[in-house]
Amino acid sequence: MESKTARLTILIDPAKKQAFEELCALQDQTASQVLRQLIRDYLEKHQVDYPTKARLAPK
Repeated sequence: MESKTARLTILIDPAKKQAFEELCALQDQTASQVLRQLIRDYLEKHQVDYPTKARLAPK
């Protein structure tokens, strides 16, 4: 689990931002939660390892 945070600033068209935030709210999630999951999924898809990546216990 991450103990510190870093800010990531992006520029996005206001209509997309509003639509995204409304969809997130409908799913009872914040935009930050959805973006963090998107980043984790993208790193996993490309098999990128990083220090705070959750490790599954061996079976």
